[in-house]
Amino acid sequence: MSGAGARFELDHKIHVLTRKEELDGVRVPGKVVVVLDILFATTTMVTALAHGATEVVPVGDERAARAAGAGRQEGSYVLSGELMAETLPGFAHPAPLALLRHGVRDKALIYSTTNGTVAMTLAADAKRVYCGSLLNAGAVASHVAAQHPGDTVLILCSGSGGNFNLEDFYGAGCMVDRLALALGAGADFSDAARTSLTFFRHAQAPQVLLECRVGRMMAARGLAHEVEFACRIDSLPVVPVMREGSLQCA
Repeated sequence: MSGAGARFELDHKIHVLTRKEELDGVRVPGKVVVVLDILFATTTMVTALAHGATEVVPVGDERAARAAGAGRQEGSYVLSGELMAETLPGFAHPAPLALLRHGVRDKALIYSTTNGTVAMTLAADAKRVYCGSLLNAGAVASHVAAQHPGDTVLILCSGSGGNFNLEDFYGAGCMVDRLALALGAGADFSDAARTSLTFFRHAQAPQVLLECRVGRMMAARGLAHEVEFACRIDSLPVVPVMREGSLQCA
């Protein structure tokens, strides 16, 4: 079919939501959701699974984290998390390299953060939920392209306290870039997805993350190395997928 009235049906519809709160107006069931919280929740969860954690249990708050650990054998899990950028009392530091130094190999990570794990729980009714970051963008994109032909994909930026944040939008652009490579001409990108892609292709990491609000705050706390680690694009091949409330490698 050709001409002005032609319609083309593309295989994949790719959308970017710039804050977790935007899920309120979206029908999630039947869709594939990739959750991003670049500094640091999803980056930390990806890193933990890549370094031997048996699973990651993302929860909404400190109380839920302690409840999730209550029925487990002592020494079999690690509690880690923050609220409003302050490490929860008695919990391991939630940034990826700090958590690796604490040790997660052969243990479950029970993880609570202000934005990223909340976004993960909000997306729970989706057909499939993946944990994305700059570290595993290529791996997630390739997996989604292969395993979910024809499905609508929502790239969900967690945002920060209900607000847009730059680091997640940059991460969304990276995910769109990798999906464009994996899907070729069969993808239909929303305007928000196209805008994030343009931003990603013109911004420079790690500067863009070090100059955003959260990046500046982390650098002021001596954690610039954590921000720089989060920028290692395609450095980890893991694809964390949510199954019955637990993230495991696909």
